[in-house]
Order: sequence, then structure tokens, then C-alpha cells
Amino acid sequence: MAGRIPENILEDILSRVDIVEVISSYIPLKKAGRNFKANCPFHHEKTPSFMVSSDRQIFHCFGCGESGNAFKFLMRYERMEFPEAVETLAKKTGVLLSENQKQDHVSVNINTNLFKVNELSVSFYENNLNSSLGKPAKEYLLKRGLSEETINTFKLGLAIEKWDSLLNSLRLKSISLSMQEKAGLIISKETGGYYDRFRNRIIFPIFDIKSRPLGFGARVLDNSLPKYINSPETPIYIKGKNLYGLNLAKDSIREDDFVIIVEGYLDLIIPYQHGLRNIVASLGTALTPDQVRLLKRFTQNVVMVYDADAAGELATLRSLDIFIEEEMEVRIVTLPKGFDPDTFVRKDGIASLRERIKQAENLFDYKLRILESRFNSKEIEGKAKISNSMLETLNKIKNAVLRSEYLKKLAQELDVNEDALLQEINKIKPITNYADSRNQITRKTFKTNPTEQLLIKLMLEESGLIHRIKDNLEPADFQDERISRIVSIMFDLASQGKAIEPKMLMNYVGEDDVSELVCESLFLPEESSGIHKEKVIDDCIKRLKSDKLKLKKQHLHEQIKTAQHLGDEETLNSLIEEFHYLIKKR
Repeated sequence: MAGRIPENILEDILSRVDIVEVISSYIPLKKAGRNFKANCPFHHEKTPSFMVSSDRQIFHCFGCGESGNAFKFLMRYERMEFPEAVETLAKKTGVLLSENQKQDHVSVNINTNLFKVNELSVSFYENNLNSSLGKPAKEYLLKRGLSEETINTFKLGLAIEKWDSLLNSLRLKSISLSMQEKAGLIISKETGGYYDRFRNRIIFPIFDIKSRPLGFGARVLDNSLPKYINSPETPIYIKGKNLYGLNLAKDSIREDDFVIIVEGYLDLIIPYQHGLRNIVASLGTALTPDQVRLLKRFTQNVVMVYDADAAGELATLRSLDIFIEEEMEVRIVTLPKGFDPDTFVRKDGIASLRERIKQAENLFDYKLRILESRFNSKEIEGKAKISNSMLETLNKIKNAVLRSEYLKKLAQELDVNEDALLQEINKIKPITNYADSRNQITRKTFKTNPTEQLLIKLMLEESGLIHRIKDNLEPADFQDERISRIVSIMFDLASQGKAIEPKMLMNYVGEDDVSELVCESLFLPEESSGIHKEKVIDDCIKRLKSDKLKLKKQHLHEQIKTAQHLGDEETLNSLIEEFHYLIKKR
């Protein structure tokens, strides 16, 4: 749905954008009659079934069913939310979006200025690293195994050992002290004045998914403490909502359909340099639901690679449940003691890390192994502690079949009664009943009525035909609930005198299966003349009315049988009278 963004703004954007141009910037399109076609970017296929209509400004894949307008393509391909897709196309088409969204313009301007300050700071730190002052820091990075190309890719920099070097540089560029402080780049003195937050440290800029600089991490060049310091949270930088390196990794994550999560900057940079591109870093903090949902835009599969120390294992255990709650598949790689991904790759090579990733443990085996190393699974008390911790995790699994199988496996591993585990998990939270779990794991399938679908196509091709259909049919006359909803929306728009265009209709219909039906209908073979279309419509109307009458008779017939069985004479006579009336009506 359009949500808070005014309809006229969405219409303005879609009237200016060309969906063929948008999609062809991501995948190659070939002309196919009046349309364009390609191999679908959303599922693997050898024969092209992905169609794009320049006339209707929509796309549809006959293989996987993905469909929609330009907004929907960006949402699906770039894993954007609807407002993000609208903002992207608004900028592309020159539509002023912020003025029509009633946003807080003060906040918008502050954020814009903070990005600008950070961009200037990134350049300042990069220049330092590449100057004569940065030679020792550059040599340190090269000694750590980083190449010049990698240093440039991650825009690494240097804060020199001076109290006000960045501060003065930004002031020369007319950046106020208050704005520098708001960006977290300088700190106020108790005695008055300010000084640079980062000094004599290597700088790791942190970017958002759009490659805009949010903040910075800074590492010492020696063994002094603290080893790392980071930017404080600012209006644009919230640590729990971002992941280091995601701007560079997102395409590889989508292509490989899994993401590798490590902890620190160099734990990411070294494997990335050696070709492991689907990798992000959690910046040394426990993963948050926002970070997990951010990754979920690109894949459902996660491999966590952490140190083998006790603290790392406990942090990993705490993160696992977040993935389960988001219905993502997570596996874990445990490195040898004393190694992190950075040192492991430099010593054993990237091939060894890739092999460990292939052999990563699933969450059940990993957590059970860690718990069995802490508690004696041969003793009663140990079994109770292990099972309690495992059940807290298993209880979060929404798929009833998976949860049931893991309960069975846990009972076997601990040599305890499965019924006892079932009783314990019910104490945490009652297991969803069979009907509910069936609804969760069963996807609704549809068999489209060709007559109803043809009417949809005709109404979309010629809006003038809508009133002809509206005079003879009601939305309730359509048996397919999706088509009934589409017809209802079209009737409402027609009554308001609004033009009905497929590219705009996508913003009203909501659910993917309804959007899919609209697009699929439009790619049906063309009807010929207007006269022929009117005859087709009349035939369709007669067919739908006949089908509805037939269904009504079948329903009455069942009711009559029930009334006869119950001996309800009054109801029986009423139903028979209604049944005879329907026969005469036909």
C-alpha cells in the first residue's frame, strides 16, 4: 500500500521512470515483441520467463511468480523497504519527496550535514595515510598483509598524533564545532574548547548499505590500550542497526545465498582481500534483531565465524536465538584456540577457512557441544541444565516439524524420555496446536479461474469497459478472493473517476499473490477489436452468473440433505422452494 506517501507523489514518480531502464541497469533485457524478456534474477532458470512490459510499466516472471512495478523490483532486487525504493526513484526522476512526506526538515538537514562532515573526514584521514606522516602506519598495514588495493577499497586512513588536526581542517571547510561534536569527531574539554577524538590511530570508516559514511573505528599502532575506540552513536550512526562491510558484501551475499559473520575489522578485511566477499563484521558487539533483519533482506542463511575462547562461545550462543526467531538458518565455525579469521587466513590460507565454512555445525549440534563441555551429560543434574538451555532455543523454532524432530534428537542425545522434554518445553510456552502450525508452514495455492482472469485483463486494457462490467457484476460474483479484491479496488477507483493503470494498481493490491495475478493477466494473449472485446465480456458475464447459480444450487442441495437428515420440515420446505426458484431463474 502507498502508506504515508501521497498517491500523487507515487504517480508522479512512476510517470517519469521507465521500468525497462531501471531493470536493464541490473540485468540484460532482450526485445520480445512489444515486451522485453530475460532470465529471472529471483530464481535460477535456463529458459527466460521474466517479462517486462514497457507499455504497462510492470514485470512478471512466469517461473517464480515475482511481479510488480518499478518500486517492487527495487524492493525485491535491492532488498529495500517500500519508502527506500520510493526515495531512490524519486532522486532518479527529480521528484521532491521530502516536502510531500511531512518529514522533520531540521532532522533531514542535520543528517545531510553529518554525512557531509563524515565524507570530509574520510578524505582527510585517507590523505594522512598516503602522506609522509602516514608512512609508519602504511608499513604497519602492509606488514599485516593488506594490499594497497584493499587499503583503498576500505578507505582506510590515519589520525595523526595531534590534538586538533581534524578539527582545524574541518573548520577551514566551514564546518562548525557544534556539527563536528554532533558527528562524534571532537570532544569538549572541561576547561573549554575541543580536541580530536581520534589521535595516532589507524582509521576504519564505517559505511551504511548505501556506502555513506556513518562513523569510524580507530586502532592503535602499538600494544597500548584501549586497542580500539569507536565513534559514539549519532543521529545517523546507531551501532545495533549497521554491519561493517555490508555495503561491499551485499551483492555477493545475494549471489552466494549466505553470509559469513565475523567480529572485527581485520577479521573481515583479510578474508575479503583473499576472495571471500560475502562477509560482514558485527563490530565486536552482540548481534541485534535489527542487524539480523538487515541481513535477512539478502539471504536466509548465516555462517558465524568466531574465536574459540569462552567469551566468544557465550556471545555466539546468545546470538543464535535471534536468528531462530527470524526463521534464518545459522551454522557456526569454531576456529582453533588463539586464532581469529585474520590470523587464521594469514597462517593457513583462505582455502582452509572455506573448508571450515563448508563443514560448519548447525545450531543444535554447536549449542549441545558447548553445553556438554560445561555440564556432565551423564549426571542427572547435568542433563537437566543442558536440556533446559536447549529447550529455550528449540521453543523459539516456529516450524512445528523442525521443533518436533529436534526434540526427538535431544532426547536421544541425552538419553532422556521425549515426553519429559515435551512437558518441560510446554512450561516455557505451550507448543502451537496442530492447526496453527499447519497454517504456518503451508503456503496457500490457487487455481485461477480463466474467465475471471480474462475479465481482469480486459478491464486493465480498456478502463471504459469497467462500467459495463460493474453494471452487471459485483465483486462477490467472482469466486477467486484475490480477483474479487482486485475488481473491488478497480470499481472504487472508477467510481472516483481515477485512471486505472497497472503500475499504480500495484500500490493498492498489497499482497504478492494479488500483485502476481494482475501482472500475469496483462501478459495473456491480446484480444483484437473493441467489438470482439465487448462480446467476450458479455460471454464472460454470462459464464460467471451461470457458475454462481450452479454453486448456489450445489450449496442448497447440501442444505436440503442436512435438513432431511435432521427431520426439520420447516427449513426443508423453505430450501426446496428456494431451489425451485433458482431453477426457474436459470
